Amino acid sequence: MTQRAGTHARDTHRAVDAVWRIESARVVGGLTRLVRDVGLAEELAQDALVAALEQWPQTGIPNNPGAWLMAVGKRRAIDLIRRRERLDRKIDELGRDLETATDDEFDAAVEETIDDDILRLVFISCHPVLSTDARVALTLRVLGGLRTEEIARAFLVPEPTVAQRIVRAKKTLADARVPFEVPQGAERDARLASVLEVIYLIFNEGYSATAGDDWLRPALCDEALRLGRVLAGLAPREPEVHGLVALMEIQASRSAARVGPSGEPVLLLDQDRSRWDRILIGRGLAALERAEALGGLGPYAIQAAIAACHARATTAEATNWGRIAALYQVLARVQPSPVVELNRAVAVAMADGAGAGLEIVDRLVEEPTLKDYHLLPSVRGDLLFKLHRYAEARVEFERAASMTRNAREQALLRDRAIESAERLTDR
Repeated sequence: MTQRAGTHARDTHRAVDAVWRIESARVVGGLTRLVRDVGLAEELAQDALVAALEQWPQTGIPNNPGAWLMAVGKRRAIDLIRRRERLDRKIDELGRDLETATDDEFDAAVEETIDDDILRLVFISCHPVLSTDARVALTLRVLGGLRTEEIARAFLVPEPTVAQRIVRAKKTLADARVPFEVPQGAERDARLASVLEVIYLIFNEGYSATAGDDWLRPALCDEALRLGRVLAGLAPREPEVHGLVALMEIQASRSAARVGPSGEPVLLLDQDRSRWDRILIGRGLAALERAEALGGLGPYAIQAAIAACHARATTAEATNWGRIAALYQVLARVQPSPVVELNRAVAVAMADGAGAGLEIVDRLVEEPTLKDYHLLPSVRGDLLFKLHRYAEARVEFERAASMTRNAREQALLRDRAIESAERLTDR
């Protein structure tokens, strides 16, 4: 009997976690609209989660768990307002409104504005007043429903560091008096760019981990995709939102083929394309069509078009590298950066030969922003290898291996250095 009860409690706790991942954003968003403080709203929502963990194992999961969590959060807000000293008139009115409203009225009001609430929450969590690290942590916490320890584990940083980032982020937003609203005009465009950047940062950390023993962290890719899809539903007329979703869908479609039997990385041209997820590719191509129909010529839509070239090629040899190189040329005009130029060099090398690509790469060697970027010597080593300049290639691969913090990538690059040395002795 005791064992059965323990199993039931564990199953309920897992169900609560699943509900929280789905409902947390709308609960925090609804509460933020009421109390006008995202930090306070998140604390109230966490209180509701604790109450669920305490009560649902005994009472069962309610039919509408989101409404239950919101109702508990509302009651916590009322209690807090009652306890506060020196309440101003606005909070007095808010407290009376909350206290007199029926649960049905409250839930109906929340339901009517839920999309707006979540969109406002997105713009607050990714506000440029916060550092990039703080934006990522707060977004995963309040929109993704991840616990502090989960975020810390995903990014391989100490849990207290993540906790401090979240606390500082909430304080910064409160001190800056960031309004709970969707900005308009130029400010909206700037904030949307910040939102998209944060979501893609989360995806990229899952798609190619910067450190640790694993090449991929699928949970982060999944979370970024979920956030992107939610944002596309909230902002359906924004081409770059669909462009980002298209890019992530197509890149995520390769996940199963990017890792070998022992967890080793498998590079794009060596992947078994039959293992690519055709459903994700289809979704990505559809999102790209929406972006293009809305006039999508932004960086994410262009990168999605590049990814689509790979997705449409049934074999590596069938890849239209000329089109990819041309798209990178467009991207370099829209969003000029040394990293874009490095990627263009790879495409040019595939289209016009390793020598043509190496000319571009050699112009980037002294670029200050790439001095710690391991992919620069990695790409240069690959091009030198293709040109049979094995001694130089070995040096570049060894240098790249010393710069990356990902164990799987280090092993791959060291293997390339060994292969270069072997080719040199075989001459």
